[in-house]
Amino acid sequence: MTNETILIVEDDEDILQLLQFNFESAGFEVSTSMDGREGLAMAKRLRPSLVMLDLMLPGMDGFEICKELKINTETAQIPVIMLTARSEEVDRIVGLELGADDYVVKPFSFRELLLRVRAVLRRSSGPVQVRTTLQRDGLTVDMEAHKVFADNEEIILTATEFKLLAELLKTSPRVRTRDQLLTTVWGYEFEGYARTVDTHVRRLRQKLTDHANLIETVRGVGYRFKE
Repeated sequence: MTNETILIVEDDEDILQLLQFNFESAGFEVSTSMDGREGLAMAKRLRPSLVMLDLMLPGMDGFEICKELKINTETAQIPVIMLTARSEEVDRIVGLELGADDYVVKPFSFRELLLRVRAVLRRSSGPVQVRTTLQRDGLTVDMEAHKVFADNEEIILTATEFKLLAELLKTSPRVRTRDQLLTTVWGYEFEGYARTVDTHVRRLRQKLTDHANLIETVRGVGYRFKE
C-alpha cells in the first residue's frame, strides 16, 4: 500500500468509477469530484499527492483549475495530469504552458496511465540532489528544500520545472538531448513527446526572467546550462 493520494476531477461517472477502482486497487487513496469548482476547492483543502483533471468540466474547466493551482504558492507543487478526449496538439501545449505535468488522451490504457502517475510522483517527491546547493550567476538551487532563488528572491517552480532546472545545472556544461531529459526528468520514453520538453523549458525561462539566458538551446540537439 501507498500513502499517496489522488484527486480525480472527471464528469463522466463511468470513467470516474473505473479510475477510482483501479487506483484504489493499485494502493492509492482516491478522492473524486464531478464538478470543476468543487474539485478546485477539494484540491486546496486536501492537498493531494496528485490531481487528475478532465478538461471539459461543469463549473470550471480543467485549464482554469490547473492555472489556479499553479499560481497559488500553497498548491503550486501539487503535480497535475490532464486527462481528456481532446487530442489536438494545441490543447496539450496550452495545458503544459499552464503548468500541467503530463497530458493523457482518452481512450487510454490504465497501465500506461499508472506508469505516468508513478513517474510524476517520483519526480515530485524523489531525491534529486547531487549536492545540497547548486549556484551559478546569481541563481541558487536548494536541492533539499526544493527551492530556487534568483538574486536572493524565491522563484516558484513546479516539481517538474525544478527537476528540469536541477538536471541542466548539475550536468553543465554537457548538452542534454530531449530524449535524455524525458528519461531523467519525466521518467519515461515515449515517441513524439519531445515537444513536452520544449514547452517546459520555455515556461522555465519565463519564470527565470533575467536569468533565462542561462539555459541555452543547442539547435538540433537539445539544451544545456550556460558554461
